[in-house]
Amino acid sequence: NPLIDKTMKLLLLLLAISCVTIGTNAQKQRWVSLGGRSTISAFSDDGAGLGSGGQFRIQIANNVNTDWFGDYIVTNKAGIRSEYVHIGWSVLFYPLAQPDFTKKFQPYILAGHCFDYNKKTLLSDITIQKDRWGSAVQAGLGCHYNITPRFDLSLTCQYMLHLTSELNLEETTTGYQWTTSKHSAFEGHLLTTLSFNYKLVNLARK
Repeated sequence: NPLIDKTMKLLLLLLAISCVTIGTNAQKQRWVSLGGRSTISAFSDDGAGLGSGGQFRIQIANNVNTDWFGDYIVTNKAGIRSEYVHIGWSVLFYPLAQPDFTKKFQPYILAGHCFDYNKKTLLSDITIQKDRWGSAVQAGLGCHYNITPRFDLSLTCQYMLHLTSELNLEETTTGYQWTTSKHSAFEGHLLTTLSFNYKLVNLARK
């Protein structure tokens, strides 16, 4: 898929930039973090929704972090409940060559991929339901607010594009019928995520 190819090229570019920008005298930071998150989904054909989940981070370079997450999001529109589960990962690139977690704000850009599960249910008759598995890519901007050098709140705004056909429920003269439709290049979710994270250990510390 061309979208997956472009996402992977972006991730490789971020890693290449990190190798160039890390100073030889910089103190190594390889933090492992654990946290929770709450996500608002907007601008979706299924309507707006709210979800929650968890995540952990593994920092692989001074200015490159990885974010491994799971989300459960529910939306309701036109009498149909749509449940989403996202399980995936992102690469976070810090524009500064040497991030300083003692400072209050630390901006970053991110891009990644996730597995995407969707289940839709007709609220007036919950026996009418259907689900599917797929995948998605996401990219956006974010910022850590470092309450302490080890504890931060992070706000991320990213666009997630589903790469799998969408489920649609149509009412016919004989009942209801499930159909699928492919996304256009601009369809997906705008996800705004607020997370809290605690740095457990620095793997580079001697």
